[in-house]
Amino acid sequence: MKSAQVEDTIFHIIDTRNSLGLLLSRLSEFSELSFSVNTSDSKAASYIEKFDEKNREFEVIDVGFIKWLTTINDLDEIISSSSNLREYSFHIKELTEKAKHLLSPEMEKAIADMQATGSVAWSKLHSVETSSLTVEMEADGKKDTVPFSIVRSLAYQKDAKIRRKAYNAELKACEKIENVCASCINGVKGEAITISKLRRYGSLIDMTLKQSRMKRETLDTMMHSIKEFLPTFRNYYRKKSEILGHKDGLPFYDLFAPVNDSQMRFTYEEAKDFIVMNFKKFSTELSSFAENAFDKRWIDAKPVKGKVGGAFCANIRSIGQSRILANFNGSFNDVRTIGHELGHAYHGFCLRTVPFLNSHYPMPLAETASIFCETIINHAALERGDKEQSKLILEADISSSGQVIVDIYSRFLFESEVVKRREKGSLSVEELNEIMIDSQKSAYGDGLDPELLHKYMWVVKPHYYFPQRHFYNFPYSFGLLFAKGLFAIYQQKGNSFVDEYRTLLKNTGKLSVEDVAGSIGIDLTDSNFWNKSLNVVSEDITRFLSI
Repeated sequence: MKSAQVEDTIFHIIDTRNSLGLLLSRLSEFSELSFSVNTSDSKAASYIEKFDEKNREFEVIDVGFIKWLTTINDLDEIISSSSNLREYSFHIKELTEKAKHLLSPEMEKAIADMQATGSVAWSKLHSVETSSLTVEMEADGKKDTVPFSIVRSLAYQKDAKIRRKAYNAELKACEKIENVCASCINGVKGEAITISKLRRYGSLIDMTLKQSRMKRETLDTMMHSIKEFLPTFRNYYRKKSEILGHKDGLPFYDLFAPVNDSQMRFTYEEAKDFIVMNFKKFSTELSSFAENAFDKRWIDAKPVKGKVGGAFCANIRSIGQSRILANFNGSFNDVRTIGHELGHAYHGFCLRTVPFLNSHYPMPLAETASIFCETIINHAALERGDKEQSKLILEADISSSGQVIVDIYSRFLFESEVVKRREKGSLSVEELNEIMIDSQKSAYGDGLDPELLHKYMWVVKPHYYFPQRHFYNFPYSFGLLFAKGLFAIYQQKGNSFVDEYRTLLKNTGKLSVEDVAGSIGIDLTDSNFWNKSLNVVSEDITRFLSI
């Protein structure tokens, strides 16, 4: 086949994949959003499953195209000389790299089919077990049975007795499903290890890093900086322990305990005005975008029966819009959450003109815009609040950062050890509990009471059970620290940083993690960047300790 014919064929296939991707995403996103506001919508649930099957079919079909690309000797020359293909040069090269780890189309189909009844089934079983789990709680001398999710939320209660009772009840409830969940995690990780070996990766973490477009050196540098920073966080935990009247470190059940009774309350209109006004201090484009999202009712904020909890943002490329689900009750945390989700939406806005295949950014970059916007809101609230409100805001932000830095570090240690041992055989409940406790001690140190940790966090957290997302922990740490580092650069550069930031977001789908950062002069393999990002958190901890 001549070069011109090869070029036309590649472009035709890429153009078709763009069109199919847009169509399938539009249909699946409609079903998923419908289900999110009404979890009893069985029709939407049925279509979600059908679209998952279609996605797997397309992945298998893709194998033939990817394998064919590797047979083209002058592929680089064809790409560089083609105005149509240059836009997709990173995507095509990524596919050819992926080809090194692909099996035959028949084997890929067999793996996809087996995963449907293997890791996918184990993951669903874990989800069913935890979502249907009920807990027996005693209050005012009466016993009551409540959903597991409600008991977990009691960790934020003001009453210390309720927090401790909820913690004990949670541990007791986890005992009911510990054996089932042990089977689930062994099944999911065992399959993943087997597949990573079949595809000739050095390890499961190597496969995850390749999917994340991230170098091992970047991960190691970040983790080393985090490890060096842990004593600073332990100072915060010990101070919080002292405030709450504990002597041997903070009990796990008081990690999220409020430290004062101060509150900042907002109506929905006040939240809108606060977000729009403070986004404008960064850029008028961001502010106008947020205002448009509010005015066009892209945000479903009212809590109603049947709606999923929490918050998320869906960027719908096919219509150039976003939809945000939230559960707004008027707290400052609710305001910050909407600001966070608007950051995700703005990320989608910056990618709106980019071809579909160049719009998919890896997990480490997924939280960049959201945490950047959340940081804008936090700084604005600290300027507005009195001393007690500032303490509330700082503590909530530090507590949240602690989950993303310290707790994520413990989860990374846990999953690393589980994968290491799983290569030799299945792990028992006792082994999983032991690894979790050891990981928490390594991360939290003397910041937490060693006798009151949470051995069942491997049961509670769903991230260990996602079939396609292993080590779904370090991307959160990366996202927080990368965004904090960008915000520190913005504070130095001022308005001149705005255009750089927009371009950076636009490039997140067609460059490696290191090249995205390098586009604005950041070297992710240099510990200085991570240390500067951690210093932003350190300054908040110092300020909290002083007030």
